[in-house]
Amino acid sequence: MQQLKLLKQLYQLKSFGYDYYDEPRFVEKVADAQNMQLPDNLDNLQKTALACHLCGLSKTRKHVVFGEGNPHAHIMFIGEGPGEMEDNTGRPFVGRAGQLLTKIIENVLEIPRNEVYIANIVKCRPPANRVPTPEEANTCKPYLLKQIEIVAPKVIVSLGATSYRYLTGELDTPISRVRGEVIDYGTYKLVPTFHPSYLLRNPSAKRDVFQDMLKVKAMI
Repeated sequence: MQQLKLLKQLYQLKSFGYDYYDEPRFVEKVADAQNMQLPDNLDNLQKTALACHLCGLSKTRKHVVFGEGNPHAHIMFIGEGPGEMEDNTGRPFVGRAGQLLTKIIENVLEIPRNEVYIANIVKCRPPANRVPTPEEANTCKPYLLKQIEIVAPKVIVSLGATSYRYLTGELDTPISRVRGEVIDYGTYKLVPTFHPSYLLRNPSAKRDVFQDMLKVKAMI
């Protein structure tokens, strides 16, 4: 079973356009990450993540951006990865996109930001805010899956295409096609929507996210 999982992830690398990679090193790192006995509470899980050096992002980060919010939140937001301000502060979504996300949470969902839980696909900033590589995302994913397991939200909101694709493995599905759908994700419900940074560049898409958040609100 473990070999099948690794093989699937190697094919995912190929689908991303990677013609060459160090296969033994990638397999070893993914196996290490997946076989870690991760703690069953957020505080100890965060301590483990803070000491993580399983991928190259650990060499350039200032802070590990673990995640924050209500440890028993009904809604969990998952973005792509930390940006510069997040890397400087160690907190997720504190830049312009984060300020917009806070407004969405408080004005549409009508709950304080600290009542939701916010995390990212990767916990260290990719250089120049580039998209995380498959190796980085898959190495970091066990931390995120354990966060989801511990928080046990009613609804997971994936922010943007990268978050949706790495969570589901649907690598070729445009976010515009699945935005606003309610998808079964194990024992959870997953609702993809646009990333706040996309809304900053395309303000007209805010109405779509508004409708998506009304749907999320009705589910809790």
